[in-house]
Amino acid sequence: MIFTTSDLEGRENYQLLNGGITPRPIAWISTRSKDQIDNLAPFSFFTVASCNPPVLLYTQIAARTGLDKDTLTNLLETGECVVNIVSTELLEKMNKTSASIAANESEFSFADVAACESCSVKPLSVKEAPIRYECALREVITVSDLPTGGKMVLLDVKSVYVLDELLSEGRIDQSKITTVGKLGGDFYAVLPEKVEISRPN
Repeated sequence: MIFTTSDLEGRENYQLLNGGITPRPIAWISTRSKDQIDNLAPFSFFTVASCNPPVLLYTQIAARTGLDKDTLTNLLETGECVVNIVSTELLEKMNKTSASIAANESEFSFADVAACESCSVKPLSVKEAPIRYECALREVITVSDLPTGGKMVLLDVKSVYVLDELLSEGRIDQSKITTVGKLGGDFYAVLPEKVEISRPN
């Protein structure tokens, strides 16, 4: 079946994009509000934008209310965040932080997520996250303000934490990580089988 996107509602296009472009890495982003409230929320439209300089990119999909999520509001106000990578062991707590709670309540407390101080930014880090990217806001690019429209958020990576056990000769050992991937709906890719295939010369 062929879908003509111009004939569809935003929600229908969302389902085709969200359900087909999978699995997606999850940016579990911690920020701190100007009132010193620690926020933690997952975003699955997430990738690397550049390695030189190191820049990450995540997209906020606009809610029907048209209001920014607390994560972007905090980033615009304070300019800092931590992108925590979600392992299998953290899946349930990560999912709990996607709940809608009051802006003056911290998801760290709500979901019982252990926190620790970050090295180069003020927002807290998820203590048990195996990999963490401490970042400064670089730029926000509004693609669309319509419901289910997107704002691309570019983040300059200031420092990277990697659990010692995951490192092998200075690199992240892919055989040891248990990164969770987001599928469509309520589905996740957990502990996927890993296949190593060398690129042709």
